Amino acid sequence: MARIVDTGEWVAARQALLEKEKALTKLREEVAEERRGLPWRLIKKDYEFEDESGRYTLGDLFADQKQLIVVHFMYAPGWEAGCKICSFWADQYDRIRSHIVARDVSLVVVSRALHAEFVAFKQRMGWEFPWYSSSNCEFNADFGVSFPGQETGNYNYRETKVMEEHPGVSVFAKDAQGDVYHTYSVYSRGLDALNSTYQFLDLVPKGRNEQDLPFSMAWVNHRDQYS
Repeated sequence: MARIVDTGEWVAARQALLEKEKALTKLREEVAEERRGLPWRLIKKDYEFEDESGRYTLGDLFADQKQLIVVHFMYAPGWEAGCKICSFWADQYDRIRSHIVARDVSLVVVSRALHAEFVAFKQRMGWEFPWYSSSNCEFNADFGVSFPGQETGNYNYRETKVMEEHPGVSVFAKDAQGDVYHTYSVYSRGLDALNSTYQFLDLVPKGRNEQDLPFSMAWVNHRDQYS
């Protein structure tokens, strides 16, 4: 249990922490500015994506926007359900899409499984965001999130032990001529800031309360499976 103090001592402790929070906010803003300043690379390969309505190019996924966020959702061929951890993030996507569209951004989800393999799971979870299959192309491999049959691979910009699927987010931009550019990708713990549930849990006394679990996210489940 935490120390119990009077109001004056509590305010002093809170003010001290506030200075660190302000420094973190300033650093976050600096990192965001540097991220926006990264160079772009032209996408020359033709990628093909599929949903229930047909097949699409990477440029098609932008819809009417000039910026695109692709969430790499862990769902390999043959899986009966999507990754619980990816689902933990995905539960917020429908609620933010209208806001980011207003800022010229499209958000889609891409998985390596066939679309027919995950459509029932999408319906079960009640999600409406666009979810495409990349089963007919090398998109997942090229963006460092799928490693079928591999024990090691380049994930999060370093050679490491890998699983069949890993999470990530990639960002793209389209110019007036329709050319598509890769501007950013983030993986692993870099995705933490994109999970609103974790941001709220970090405010409470017990925090994420994961220290005694077999691994940090062992408690996470599909939202319809919590007892």
